[in-house]
Amino acid sequence: MSRLFLVPNLNKGFPFIGQVGVESKVIPGLDKGVQGMCVNERRKITVPPHLAYGVLGSGSVIPPETTLVFDVHLLDLWNKEDKVQIRTIYRQQKCKRKVMPTDFVRYHYNGSLLVGNIFESSYLQNTTYDTYVGSGSLIKGIEEGITGMCVGERRSIIIPPFLAYGDKGYGTKIPPYATVIFDVLLVDLFNVKDDINVEVQMIPQPCRRKAVLGDFIRYHYNATFQDGTIFDSSYARNSTYNTFIGMGHVIAGIDKALQGVCVGEWRRVTVPPHLAYGETGSGELIPGSAVLIFDMHIIDFHNPKDQVHINVTNKPAACNLTSDANDLILYRYNCSLLDGTRLYSSDDYPEPPRVILGQGKLISGLDEGLHGMCVLERREITVPPHLAHGANDAMGIPTSAVLLFEVELLQLQKGVPEGFLFIWLHDSPEPLFPAMDMNQDHKVLLEEFAAFIMLQVAEGRGRIHPGIDSDKALKEMFRNQDRNTDGKITEDELNIIVNEEKEVVTHMEL
Repeated sequence: MSRLFLVPNLNKGFPFIGQVGVESKVIPGLDKGVQGMCVNERRKITVPPHLAYGVLGSGSVIPPETTLVFDVHLLDLWNKEDKVQIRTIYRQQKCKRKVMPTDFVRYHYNGSLLVGNIFESSYLQNTTYDTYVGSGSLIKGIEEGITGMCVGERRSIIIPPFLAYGDKGYGTKIPPYATVIFDVLLVDLFNVKDDINVEVQMIPQPCRRKAVLGDFIRYHYNATFQDGTIFDSSYARNSTYNTFIGMGHVIAGIDKALQGVCVGEWRRVTVPPHLAYGETGSGELIPGSAVLIFDMHIIDFHNPKDQVHINVTNKPAACNLTSDANDLILYRYNCSLLDGTRLYSSDDYPEPPRVILGQGKLISGLDEGLHGMCVLERREITVPPHLAHGANDAMGIPTSAVLLFEVELLQLQKGVPEGFLFIWLHDSPEPLFPAMDMNQDHKVLLEEFAAFIMLQVAEGRGRIHPGIDSDKALKEMFRNQDRNTDGKITEDELNIIVNEEKEVVTHMEL
């Protein structure tokens, strides 16, 4: 059985529907004349009387023995044995997943009749058609035609009327018994049972630790739909996305995907809509029921409870003296982010920095990391942001950034406690004043005082403040001892100072 649409009857205004062949209900000449026609073909068919209405004619319209001429335009044809015809126009070589029953799909389409007349288009509506496969919301031919499609695939699907809109058609757009063609582009695909899919692309080695719930993480990302369309990117903003893991500050799928990452790791995360923005989407940016893909680069992460991490990369065999609070050190350093981005270096300056440890001159994490070092020792010091610059920008350092310092201790001068200019390393001479009064004239002038103190330093019995010019330190110490400011220290003045200090601590400043 075949079906054909003929040109509209000028009086009736709609196509003629008829069968060709054994069960044909048209005159034999017309039946014979349309055989072999193609859709959209036009023919002029001349039918002699004996293959038309013969000697009887047809009422008052067609006289007896009349030759008839038909101008025929074939609009459609189908056979009851016809099946859905699928032609793949484009398909990506890599297809991770195909449409199956119960999947939810989003697709664009143009719907047309066989003669090419478009009756509907999702493109004109500027929205995809979204539905479940196998739920009965689609005509049978479309369900069959999109099954097995991959995201990004284009198909032309020809559907006979009994698998489309049948003898009813569809409103004024699709006539009864119409074969329909859908040109389909599959935009999206997921199943309600889907979980996130994580594809690890690169993990740097070693991975010292993996992110866990409660960590604060900084990462870059490109976000796309399954068809490759980018809808968001941290790179475009030139700023990482910073958040806590597991606290609901990001969509559930990303919260889950961030657990277990390593610093420097690259991973691709596919998030189904029920773990993203659901059926409503997000404004004009993300449509409802959209699967999202995030290509992520983990810059760093830390926990608010993290401490400074020290990795000794080189330590001299002989190490008899180590750095401590109040020591003056000379060191070189390189500072970078954990992704390798260089921030600054002591090599950028004419000389390496000198600093006294433990006096607030450095960020607390670096200060801590420089303790306990030997001269020529090298370390990698990882400093979490709460022991560095915190959530504040500083010298081009991103907010909440973990910092990596590569340091080498070049020089070390042992120091004195904060607030002191000199300390005794061993018991001071007893009695002290006669030892200080080197010319035994019962008074100590500045020059004599300075010579005595420097002798103690030279012989290893005392230590002067390493971060202050020695002349200035000696003059300040002398002024502290010269209670009556007469330019000399007497035994009485010295005894008062010594007695006051012995009540507090021994082996300290004069």
